[in-house]
Amino acid sequence: MAFTIHEAENGAVYLTSSLLPVPHGFSTRAGGVSPAPWDSLNLRPGQGDGEAALWENYRRFCEAVGVDMDRLILSRQVHETTVRPCTAADAGKGLDRPRDYDADALVTDEIDLPLAVFSADCGIILLHDPKTGAVGGVHAGWRGCAGGILENAVREMGRLYGAVPANLLAAVGPCIGQCCFETDSDVPEAMRTALGAEAEAFIQRRGPKYHVDLAGLNRQWLLRSGLLPEHIDLCGLCTACRPDLFWSHRKMGERRGVHAAIIART
Repeated sequence: MAFTIHEAENGAVYLTSSLLPVPHGFSTRAGGVSPAPWDSLNLRPGQGDGEAALWENYRRFCEAVGVDMDRLILSRQVHETTVRPCTAADAGKGLDRPRDYDADALVTDEIDLPLAVFSADCGIILLHDPKTGAVGGVHAGWRGCAGGILENAVREMGRLYGAVPANLLAAVGPCIGQCCFETDSDVPEAMRTALGAEAEAFIQRRGPKYHVDLAGLNRQWLLRSGLLPEHIDLCGLCTACRPDLFWSHRKMGERRGVHAAIIART
């Protein structure tokens, strides 16, 4: 298992996981057309770089990943634990049409229906069941992680599509690393409440502050949900440490772009 960085012919720079056999990708900030401070592959709607730049960035990323931009469905993230099942009736929501839902996770078993979730430090996880074909995209920041959004997504893929957790494949994309995710006690307390003793390996006290391993905690939720260790691929790149590749909310504030992770069933 490994993540690989690609540069498409159109310039878009993105990552893929060797674990996932379906079209997917984790975008970086490189290879788009947006000006600073959204430079350059910003995928966040409603920013100051304008609609024309946003559409060109999506065109490049979707072309690189090999999915139909016109059928793309965007999450509408509120740092909660809602999982939305998507159908063909949702195609285009977020770009062509308004989103009539709040959801930090999207799932579907329909062919050619790409799903997109977003991050600028938070965890973004792509799921695929090779048996049923079902796919999912999950935004799991620390609040969603502590709330069990990954467990919710795995459960919904089972309930709706018959996906067995032991068959699921998961790629955990770039997020803020333990090196840079410095917090007060509220984040560790939320993780301990959610995971009990399982959370301790991912929390380090450094003086008055704590450093939290968000990717490790999300992986722990996947294991707790029934995924096999060999079916989980961790990117390992820290969004705060690599400003050449990523935006970081912690380091840059609101004047920045956003990355996306996209997955589709074929």
